[in-house]
Amino acid sequence: MKTLSVALMGSLMIGSIALAHQGVKDPFVKARMHAMGTAGQATKVLGDMAKGSVDYDATQAAEAKAALIQVAQDLPALFQENASDPVSEARPAIWDDYADFSAKADVMAAAAVALDTSSAATIGAGLRALGGSCGGCHKAYRQKK
Repeated sequence: MKTLSVALMGSLMIGSIALAHQGVKDPFVKARMHAMGTAGQATKVLGDMAKGSVDYDATQAAEAKAALIQVAQDLPALFQENASDPVSEARPAIWDDYADFSAKADVMAAAAVALDTSSAATIGAGLRALGGSCGGCHKAYRQKK
């Protein structure tokens, strides 16, 4: 039953991300939104394991970690083009201080690489650093719509 609930939640989350991306015209913005959605899904998987709301699964934890590392490594390239779309949450400040933005992506990548996914407890400890890196960038460079 728990597996069915997790699968249903995952399907709903993917569906809501797809809806959020509907109408996005710019391919650069769409790629960025997809990457952020991937990071959000991976963080949710790890967070649910850390909280104990789903059973720890080493394979899923490793896959989520790998996704976070990949997104973090891709961020500078994904935001290199100063592209805009009405639904984009990216602030123009990204391109005003692209070096700082890229440095913040490097901090996220380092936190993702350092994340110990060997148990729910170690995931929880590592998510604090990862969340701090995400929050630092979002505060400076994201505007909620």
